[in-house]
Amino acid sequence: MVTKQLSGLLDDADVRRADSLGREIFSDVANKWALLIIELLGEDTLRFSQLRDGVDGISHKMLTQNLRMLERNGLVERTVHPTVPPRVEYALTEPGLALRVTIDGLCAWTHTYLGAIEESRSRFGT
Repeated sequence: MVTKQLSGLLDDADVRRADSLGREIFSDVANKWALLIIELLGEDTLRFSQLRDGVDGISHKMLTQNLRMLERNGLVERTVHPTVPPRVEYALTEPGLALRVTIDGLCAWTHTYLGAIEESRSRFGT
């Protein structure tokens, strides 16, 4: 994966531009697993197994990949405790907590409009 570099231009943050750093970051965090991981972490510190158990349907591989990506983007902090076996914990950083506010809004929107969306799907035939 090629990571784009910030050039200082406003275009860097334009998620509509395919070559922008903003698009790369948006693509990273706007996937179902990342959103669910961030929502689950909330303001808690959780171990890998707690995250795996809390995100129904996620595989070990997908959880690992998404946690690494979130850590790389500075949204999740990984702490390894020097025990045998090592204990690893994950927590949201300040930017991760700020993103969670947006995700909470998306969750609230889902709860508010779930019935209307279900009715629309029924009328549509799917």
